[in-house]
Amino acid sequence: MKNGLFEWGVGAAAAVLLGTGLVYVGVSARPVQATPASDLPDPREMIASYTSAGNAAGNSVSAFSSEMKRVSVLRNETLSSVLNRIGAQREEANSAVYAASQLLDLRGLRPGDDVTAWVETGTDGATRLVGVSLRPEADRQILVSRAVDGSWSSHELMAKLSPSINYIAADVDQSIYQTATALGAGDQQVVDFADIFGYDIDFQREVHTGDRFGMLYETFEDERGAHVKTGVVLMAEMDGAALTKTFYRFTPTDDGVVDYFDQNGQSAKKFLMKTPINGARLSSGFGSRRHPILGYTKLHKGTDFAAPTGTPIYAAGNGRLASYGPFSTYGNYAKIEHANGYVTAYAHMSRYAKGLGRGSYVKQGQVIGYVGTTGASTGPHLHYEVYVSGKPVNAMTLKLPTGRKLEGEQLEAFQAERARIETLRDGQLLQQQLAVAATKPAPAGPGYASVPTAARAPAETREGEDN
Repeated sequence: MKNGLFEWGVGAAAAVLLGTGLVYVGVSARPVQATPASDLPDPREMIASYTSAGNAAGNSVSAFSSEMKRVSVLRNETLSSVLNRIGAQREEANSAVYAASQLLDLRGLRPGDDVTAWVETGTDGATRLVGVSLRPEADRQILVSRAVDGSWSSHELMAKLSPSINYIAADVDQSIYQTATALGAGDQQVVDFADIFGYDIDFQREVHTGDRFGMLYETFEDERGAHVKTGVVLMAEMDGAALTKTFYRFTPTDDGVVDYFDQNGQSAKKFLMKTPINGARLSSGFGSRRHPILGYTKLHKGTDFAAPTGTPIYAAGNGRLASYGPFSTYGNYAKIEHANGYVTAYAHMSRYAKGLGRGSYVKQGQVIGYVGTTGASTGPHLHYEVYVSGKPVNAMTLKLPTGRKLEGEQLEAFQAERARIETLRDGQLLQQQLAVAATKPAPAGPGYASVPTAARAPAETREGEDN
């Protein structure tokens, strides 16, 4: 594919890039080097400079007016169908898509993603697509532009971001999610926090108002100081009735696998996840009960989690799918054989995950199906069973084998990293306390310490529960 920008060398468009300080990557055999930089420019400036350079080079273009169109990707749409929807001709849409695909895997385009396009209208009323902008990541922009000779080129723009450290700690008000996001944490950071503690705590049933949590995490800022990208969780704290523990992010050098460890170097991970579904409520526990459909009392060998149809169901641990299909009153059913005589079973699914079948190996946390109400079921829910050496056990009270325990040099390295993380946490606490002290007079009396007050989050109705 011809790329006019590179043929100009350090010309008009390259000067625009160098002036903004952007890191520039294009599709060409002769790349133009540019210095790292601050913020992403308006792609229209790029297209305008590109067209101007084309005119300067002697290429003619008809008089036109330009219009920017920004739309969101709909379900089951491709980039080509998005461009067709905004009025691009099929041929030029296909050319733009091909150019974009040189720098971006378009299979990752998701519903809700923004697509910005520029369309020219000539004096004769005819329109043509001249540019497309996609932003797959906060610091990455893909710009596709059309040259005056009709050829297309793709360009990647990278913004320079700086990491910052944030610490929040508060009593739970209704839910950890609401409290944490009200204090400034992002959705992904709350999800990561839940994943860290998900082997020990059932967040739907074992976290209560008044339990305390803390989180030290990264965010990334542009040069204006705006938060534009979510970073990793460095430390996660929980102090409640179910558990009091702190986990620290650490990557052992012997295997290079990122994990979270407690103060003694014990991994947060366990052999099986405590609950293989999020956002559900416990609707029926393990033990004898009167069957709601069959009408007689029988041993309820599992735990039921009520959740909306379509909610993802996860493999509780690594293993092989020994059964994966309809099974008696269980409806759509899956059974996973794990190591050491453990077996987990999942029933009443609405559908199965793509690409899996009987005999497939799955990893812990991998989606294996979706909540439904197939078989003998009174409503959408997951029926989950755990067997140890062929005998059914209560998944909610089962003591599971623990994960890795650091030793020797790895433990020493972890303790050094733990100290560094705690120093970052303490620094954040001091800054918050000084900020509070500067705005509020401290009450008189010995032993008083100023502690930041957590923002209060509004109440929520949990998905799958009655109002």
